[in-house]
Amino acid sequence: MEGTERRPSVRRLDYHYIVMQAGFWAMFAAIVAYQTALLLERGFSNSEAGLMTAVRCLAGIVFQPLLGGFADRHPHLPLKGIVSLSMTLSLAAGVWYWMVPGMGLWETTLVWVMIGGLEVCSYPLMDAMAVQFINDGVPIRYSLGRGIGSLAYAVVCVLLGFQVSALGMESTLVTHLILVVVEILLVATYPAYQGKPQVEQAGPPPQSGLALLRSNPPFTLMLAGVFLGLTAIMPLSNFLVNIVTDRGGGQTDLGLALFLMGASELPTAFFFQKLLRRLGSGRLLALSMAFGTLKGVLLLMTFNCLGVLAVQPIQVLGYGLFTPASVYFVNESVPPADRVRGQTVMMVASNGLGGMMGGVLAGWTLDLGGVNLMLTACILCGCVGTALCAASIRILDKKIQGL
Repeated sequence: MEGTERRPSVRRLDYHYIVMQAGFWAMFAAIVAYQTALLLERGFSNSEAGLMTAVRCLAGIVFQPLLGGFADRHPHLPLKGIVSLSMTLSLAAGVWYWMVPGMGLWETTLVWVMIGGLEVCSYPLMDAMAVQFINDGVPIRYSLGRGIGSLAYAVVCVLLGFQVSALGMESTLVTHLILVVVEILLVATYPAYQGKPQVEQAGPPPQSGLALLRSNPPFTLMLAGVFLGLTAIMPLSNFLVNIVTDRGGGQTDLGLALFLMGASELPTAFFFQKLLRRLGSGRLLALSMAFGTLKGVLLLMTFNCLGVLAVQPIQVLGYGLFTPASVYFVNESVPPADRVRGQTVMMVASNGLGGMMGGVLAGWTLDLGGVNLMLTACILCGCVGTALCAASIRILDKKIQGL
């Protein structure tokens, strides 16, 4: 009981984390949701915009394992300190990006390396800040926090749609900088985990990322499915501006579409635990990949902007399920000593590699054949990804039956 005497109240841990989730996703919306639109506004081509999306995700792939591994090797350092420092460095890059609107491709690339590598990739460590307490028995409502984060993303997107119409696309960068400062303050003031000291446990020591993949084939197969699934799903949001304009919409319609997409993830928070108990985290991951792919099919069938708006609520069983399901899947399928690294590897495979390849695929297909070709390519990737997730579940089921 020695660690619980100094533990903050459950209410503070819960509500503070929910607000921190809201702050992160508001910040994320202000920079990432409008990334493609801003790049096109600055004169970049679809392929170059796709390249910048890939750069952002690739930076996350490189930085996330480094940050996750550093956190695992130095458990005495509060995770909030690592996250706060990462976001502060990214803030400096954001200020530079705002002050030099005419920067060229190489300078823009460096900015997105900083934002992708230090700001966006801090999310799995922020998740781990709550998971530390959850694993110690604190009832933090993670799925509700993620749902409120989706609502914050949605609200910021629709407000930015009106802001862009009134003040121009560059004004989104000012909003982003303000929200980064707010999020740094929220992270820095979150209570550091001071639970039971990690005495030497009778179990395997932390593994490298490669060793973790080799020792856990179902986990690795699920990662492959998630990678292809997110390759299919991410362009449907990162390049939503292209879909909206192709179907006859404008910037205000883009804000509304982004709002509907983000708000549709909120209901997941209220029924996620019930689905988790009934289906398990692995099946929920496969379900999210299947519905993400179905969203691409429905968008391909639309012929006007109203149809694009009508499709967005399917997000509730698509990406809305993915984040909480992935966190629980890692927590259940990875040894305790590797959980921080496991969360990082999951983030790398999904929003990292999946987002990177999705950006490259979207930019290339948009320039080659337009929106419909991009959607067709996404659907094909999504089908293969869903099949791999289903195969992982079958292996896990056989493993459980053999016990």
